Amino acid sequence: MQPHIPAPNRRGRPRIHDNREVLNAIFYLLKSGCPWRLLPKGFPPWETVYWWFGRWRTDGSFERINAALRERLRSRLGRDTLPSAGIADSQTAKSTGVGGEQRGYDGNKKVRGRKRHLLVDTEGLVLKAKVHSAKVPDQDGLRLLLQSARTGLSRLSHLWLDAGYEGRGRRWAEESLGLSVEVVRKPPKPIPDKVAVIWAKEWAKEGKKIDWQRLMPPRGYVALPRRWVVERTFSWLGQNRRMSKDYERLCASAEAFVYAAMIRLMVRRLARG
Repeated sequence: MQPHIPAPNRRGRPRIHDNREVLNAIFYLLKSGCPWRLLPKGFPPWETVYWWFGRWRTDGSFERINAALRERLRSRLGRDTLPSAGIADSQTAKSTGVGGEQRGYDGNKKVRGRKRHLLVDTEGLVLKAKVHSAKVPDQDGLRLLLQSARTGLSRLSHLWLDAGYEGRGRRWAEESLGLSVEVVRKPPKPIPDKVAVIWAKEWAKEGKKIDWQRLMPPRGYVALPRRWVVERTFSWLGQNRRMSKDYERLCASAEAFVYAAMIRLMVRRLARG
């Protein structure tokens, strides 16, 4: 990770704390969910950690490290470093009283807060993260997500979406970006047994063949094609207590913590390998 972090300025007072110590403090805060001011004494002062977090957030260091580790992990898995297909979805998270205009009400989920929009590859690794107000519909949020991801994903040609993106979101992705979009829909809900028996009797009277698979689809959990990949990524993020809600004043800070969570996950995988 060292080559992707800007080198310290040679002018001025020499640095006391190493980049590794600052990163450890950021990862601790991400995993534990503690406030900045409650960082343990074993780490650098919270003002120092917060200053470096803001600098790396602004210059895009977290996103660059995420991209470099993702390419390295995909290469180890025998995949091309740049993916050709991706899955996009959003997650609505409650927020604290900060945020201003970047905080809204999601009428579908009945939640006031923000939306985390993710674009992941087929392995579930984050390609692009975009955090915005929860009042922004998914169709418009997809446009914000893909516009910011257009430059670094030249090979991306196929996209899986859920039914919430049907309409202008899907049309924009196909017409403006030239992507082939596949909408994955949920299976039909099972019909109550009493109703199914009535329908079967009526079909039998008319001499029609009873299609039991259509009449009584399988119950329980059904893994939707490719949709479960991005849902698993959201569960990975949820293992960090800082991501349980949106505590950040800036959307850029929330995006930086998404990348930091994936950096921590990918570094552990590379270390095990």
